[in-house]
Amino acid sequence: MTLLDVADVSKVYRSRSRGEVRAVDGVTFHVDAGEVVGILGANGAGKTTTIKSVCGLVRPTTGAIAIDGIDALARRRQAATKVTAVLEGNRTVYWRLGVRENLEFFAALRGISARDARPRIDDLVTRFSLDAKKETPAMQLSRGMQQKLALACAVLPGTPLLLLDEPTLGLDVETSHELRGYLRRLAVEDGRGILLSSHDMQVVRDVCDRVVIINGGRVVADDTIDNLLRLFKARVLRVELDAPLDELTADALRARFEVVRPVDAMTIEVALRESGDLYVLIDVLRAAGRTVEAISTIEPDLEEIFLKIVATETRA
Repeated sequence: MTLLDVADVSKVYRSRSRGEVRAVDGVTFHVDAGEVVGILGANGAGKTTTIKSVCGLVRPTTGAIAIDGIDALARRRQAATKVTAVLEGNRTVYWRLGVRENLEFFAALRGISARDARPRIDDLVTRFSLDAKKETPAMQLSRGMQQKLALACAVLPGTPLLLLDEPTLGLDVETSHELRGYLRRLAVEDGRGILLSSHDMQVVRDVCDRVVIINGGRVVADDTIDNLLRLFKARVLRVELDAPLDELTADALRARFEVVRPVDAMTIEVALRESGDLYVLIDVLRAAGRTVEAISTIEPDLEEIFLKIVATETRA
């Protein structure tokens, strides 16, 4: 079941000084129930405008957005009941209200009665380890605690779709790990659809089923993480040598292989794409009088894949 359907959405801003600026150009993607989708893009790529269009803060110039089957442009209020957003980190809580007061306030905004809200709030305060701080004003919480409170407020209404912008920003390693597991349970066990924006590629890889990459206002990739890793997988080897490489040999390797980078004085990483590349590498090193002490394989990295996709599209 599709919870979010973004179809050919564009947004054009007009100003006297710059004329027309096309921030988003025909963006199309979807989020299904039980799925976590990462939306990635550099600053200015159109990612934020896309997210704000989905949650109703920006009205697209053209295109269509449906949330849980409701036309979000024609029936904005009805669609808003199906989605909760945490944008710009921890700014979506009220600083002077305590933890529990924030949760009670957001429950009331959603029309949830005090009786129905009470057990939900008790569960979230415990689940997010906020018990000791439940009466503390948000302004006195640590950045990580504020982030957890913002996420708890977003989860509280039980909407089928969640939009999360940097949900683990400012969290320590242990808390970030806990929240990743909680987001996965929201999708798998509760059937929520989650659209997650993050610059932390490890969070994206741990939590997301699929990623949508936006560059120049357009979708340049929409695929599962596993498929992207396979598509861009080069056999990257870490090669330990018996002595440092001279600059002439290093230049010869760079001319032949796509990736040649030094790790330290006697260790390099080389990307091999063709079946015979390993023999060529050994021959070049042998001609330079170098002996290979050890070889190990380096797994592909999601951040490198993202940069490759964006670089390829920018050159095109």
